[in-house]
Amino acid sequence: MALKTYRPTSPGRRGMVSASFEEITKSVPEKSLLLPIRKRAGRNNRGVVTVRHRGGGAKRRLRIIDFKRDKPGIQGKVAAIEYDPNRSARISLIHYADGEKRYILAPSGLKVGDAIMTGEGAEIKPGNALPLGSIPDGILIHNLEFEPGKGGQIVRSAGTAALLLGKEGRYSLVRLPSGEVRRFLSSCLATVGQVSNVEHQGEKSGKAGRIRLLGRRPQVRGSAMTPRDHPHGGGEGKAPRGREPSTPWGKTALGKKTRAGKASDRLIVKRRK
Repeated sequence: MALKTYRPTSPGRRGMVSASFEEITKSVPEKSLLLPIRKRAGRNNRGVVTVRHRGGGAKRRLRIIDFKRDKPGIQGKVAAIEYDPNRSARISLIHYADGEKRYILAPSGLKVGDAIMTGEGAEIKPGNALPLGSIPDGILIHNLEFEPGKGGQIVRSAGTAALLLGKEGRYSLVRLPSGEVRRFLSSCLATVGQVSNVEHQGEKSGKAGRIRLLGRRPQVRGSAMTPRDHPHGGGEGKAPRGREPSTPWGKTALGKKTRAGKASDRLIVKRRK
């Protein structure tokens, strides 16, 4: 995986840095693993905008990703590494010995022709999925389950990895990419290795048009609005806020804790802050 820069033939090209896509081996997705995506532009089931600055974007189709890895003991072979427009990581097309095809998140270093396996007896190598209790301490993992059998929900974006620190009875200690140290049941599945597309953080869009193709619409500063539209608005010229940083609805936007108490908080050993 490498980054590609461009000759400054235009203002948009001058600062653009994109992926080279040299690891991609197949450009046409597997037809049986595609679903249509209905765009909602940040609106809920009543048509009310609940997430601002969403809309438009390039047309996409959903790739069905196997986050559960629920085929223990059946060997799979990597048939292709593909681009997925719905996520920052690359995906791998797996052909299993029983004839089934599935997509998984591609770990860094996985290549076409490699064999993968799920289960306690699987080898400790990138792409194999095992319970935390079967993975040695000090191994990088991703696609980690919160609850056994529910499927991987965290550590799924490009270049991320969690570190397995140790075992405590029926729990395993894991340091997440945020720095938080948390207990997980040792029966939770995780995939060995770091998520692919490691240099994703170094990409630069170069122009506003590429951001619009991702479905993100422009954001306007509150201080540029009128007082009826935002608490920071109004005044002659560039006026100071005159109050603490606030949301458009008048709630504190900086420093206020918004996390409600959860039953699972008891599993957090060290906060990320």
